[in-house]
Formats: sequence, C-alpha cells, structure tokens
Amino acid sequence: QVQLVESGGGLVQAGGSLRLSCAASGTIFTINAMGWFRQAPGKQRELVASTTSGGTTDYADSVKGRFTISRDNAKNTVYLQMNSLKPEDTAVYYCNADVVTTFFRPPRNYWGQGTQVTVSS
Repeated sequence: QVQLVESGGGLVQAGGSLRLSCAASGTIFTINAMGWFRQAPGKQRELVASTTSGGTTDYADSVKGRFTISRDNAKNTVYLQMNSLKPEDTAVYYCNADVVTTFFRPPRNYWGQGTQVTVSS
C-alpha cells in the first residue's frame, strides 16, 4: 500500500508564491515519474508539471517560467514551487506518482488526496 500526502496549499494574493510538497510512504521499491495535476471547478484535470527519477522535467505552457518542480528521491518527495501566481491558477492540486512496490512488479499509479490553492485578485 502506498500513500501520497500533499501539503502547502492555501490562499495567496495574485503575484504571490506557494510551495507544495507531496510525500510518498508505504511499500516502495522505487518511484518513476512524479507529477502535479490540477483541477479547477467545471474543468478537466490537467497536468501542471512532471519529473522523471533522473530529473527530466516537463511543464504545461501556462506555468512555464513561473512554476518549478523538483524531487528528493531519498525522501520520496516531490515539490512544486509556484511563483507569480495568477487567479487562473486557482484549483485543487493533486500529486501523482508511478510507484514500483517490489522488484519484479510493474509500476502502479497513485494519486494524493489533493490540496486547495486559491489565488485572489
């Protein structure tokens, strides 16, 4: 069993910053890709940023230059530094990870419970 627990959401004014964290725990052999998704009211869930175990990153065009994803493999934790926040960044942010629980099994995909980010204008 694997759990992803997010923290760091909250209310911030436009132009401000927040840092999200997501820690994976449980039976973990290794974690492949980790990422952050978000879902605003009435909209589909969308990828915000992702990172491989080797550190290769990818970002949605809407957050490039403002958000930075990073990870600490020793702590099984992924971070999302969000700067220059805009009201349109308001959403529930979800952590996602492809986790290998034992050596001979393929990775399974897991989601966190989500953390609310609200940006006021």
